[in-house]
Amino acid sequence: MPTIKIGRRTLAAIKPAARPTTFFDTDVRGFGLLVRPSGARSWILEYRPGAGGRGVSKRRLVIGDPETMTPETARRAAKDMLADVRKGKDPAAERAEERRAETVKEILDAWLRRHVDTKRKGSTAALYRQIIDTHIIPALGTKRALAVTKQEVARLHEAVATKGKQKRKAEAKPRASRVTPRGGTYVANRVVALLSAAFNWAADAGLLPDGHRNPALGIEKFREQARERYLTSEELARLGAALHEAETVGIPWEVDETKPKAKHTPKQNRSTMLTPHVVAALRLLIFTGARLREILNLRWADVDLERGALFLPDSKTGRKTVLLSAPAVEILESLPRVGSFVIASESAGTAEEQPRHDLKKPWALVTRRAGLSGLRIHDLRHSFASFAVGGGVGLPLLGGLLGHADVKTTQRYAHLASDPLRRAANATAETIAGVLHGNVVSFDERRRA
Repeated sequence: MPTIKIGRRTLAAIKPAARPTTFFDTDVRGFGLLVRPSGARSWILEYRPGAGGRGVSKRRLVIGDPETMTPETARRAAKDMLADVRKGKDPAAERAEERRAETVKEILDAWLRRHVDTKRKGSTAALYRQIIDTHIIPALGTKRALAVTKQEVARLHEAVATKGKQKRKAEAKPRASRVTPRGGTYVANRVVALLSAAFNWAADAGLLPDGHRNPALGIEKFREQARERYLTSEELARLGAALHEAETVGIPWEVDETKPKAKHTPKQNRSTMLTPHVVAALRLLIFTGARLREILNLRWADVDLERGALFLPDSKTGRKTVLLSAPAVEILESLPRVGSFVIASESAGTAEEQPRHDLKKPWALVTRRAGLSGLRIHDLRHSFASFAVGGGVGLPLLGGLLGHADVKTTQRYAHLASDPLRRAANATAETIAGVLHGNVVSFDERRRA
């Protein structure tokens, strides 16, 4: 193989031969230019890995293309690679390993199958899969996990958040179809969190090399607005009135007489009544502060009316006991037992009995009637906590009532305990007002008062 001083002039003078020819550089051993008969050119580096010597086979590594890399740049890259070889590295083997490395989709599939499915609840795993299939796989699924950069994850983070803005704009106009893009800042933050968790797991599982930097680390999350809503006493009274109306005379329909099909609506019995089990489910949510699935999945076998408790074998936080108040016990005692589930579904009493899927339609009907637009079923849990704290229940007891596994979760309701703060504020303001009006009272007198 010819050896020449590779520079810009010699590069321009080299012509293709009948066979592939490598022109090695005189300055850097193993660095050269490979010229093929077709005219294609590549910067290459040949070296012997490990201890070197004649007994070790040579490795060849393509550095780059002369069309985009100057001789000086290619020579510097070759020197850096040779320095790595002297440290015991094998650049060619590392590159081959990188080509064989799992794709992002393969990493995520393994993480879901071997970690999430075995250690998370089914509903959590389903949510993870939905986010991954909707947002991560289309953007990064076919890319090698080792090649994913922090910049790519940051761009995905921004793109998912932008989808939420596009959705809100689309909903402000008449929609041509029912399909709308899913996204928003909350989902965007979950995308980054899932990617980060999957990459950490893959590194621990040996699917990624030691020391590989997690590309999802260090990406600043979007601020998320808290979605809690707390019912006031007046709002709770309106909700109770709507529930009573729904189970007795029914809630009247709201018919838009301007619509073309309005004339076909029956003129009589224009009202909707809710079944005792649906009303009972909503009232149990109000009186217990339990989660929706904890009530809908509740079986009669888990109810102990004598001790006034629900013994849930499996909840979001594992096994859980829900203490029942007198109103909750009364609801359960008066409820007809149909099938194995407390809240009977359409399949109640059959061999294929399943729990009720949701309460979306009855909840929408009741909240519309009560004038509580936008109220979520989960807000009943927040309202239960609000009334508890307002009644003087301490945060440790509240955590027990709600079944929180972590005390930090209960701390979110700390701001509701305003009565002690209000008393302190009133006392301070009264002292200041006394000074302002010249009515100075000594400290001992204030304490005795």
